[in-house]
Amino acid sequence: MSTPVQTIVVSSKNPNKIRAAHQGFMRLLPATYEVRGISVPSEVPDQPFTDEETLRGAMNRVRNARAVEPDADFWVGIEGGVHVDENDGGAIQSFAWVVVTGKGGRTGKARTSMYYLAEETAALLRKGMELGHADNEVFGKSNSKHHSGSVGLLTDDVIDRKSYYEDAVILALIPFKNPTLTFK
Repeated sequence: MSTPVQTIVVSSKNPNKIRAAHQGFMRLLPATYEVRGISVPSEVPDQPFTDEETLRGAMNRVRNARAVEPDADFWVGIEGGVHVDENDGGAIQSFAWVVVTGKGGRTGKARTSMYYLAEETAALLRKGMELGHADNEVFGKSNSKHHSGSVGLLTDDVIDRKSYYEDAVILALIPFKNPTLTFK
């Protein structure tokens, strides 16, 4: 008897986000998955500038993906954002939120680790540029957000964008790994 295929819809066509979701699921909840990415709006600015705005973007992506693909088993929203640290002279921190909702309504949320951006990049963000575009300009790259991302550029790919998101996907799956426990 074959195991049924479960469908995961990632609310992005970014290959790093799709691979991170798939690997996170495989590591914590091994099964047979069909994973596909779709483009849906986050309903927040292209560059979220607060923790709350970034989380709202990930949650909106899940809701919008579910509206487009209602028959999936899981929906995943990954939203990168930044935060201005006023306690550290206005330095800019980068992070992402991951939200996973299952067809039964159970939802898990997790945030990636945070790191500080170089001032050269932060200055461009303050002028209204999105992080991916700022990184391209500072590092002389193109389409970096679909490759290493900011974290990969800054760590020479010791941590790339996929691995950066993958652990947060695993953490967002905790409620699914522990179905007898209650999570808010």
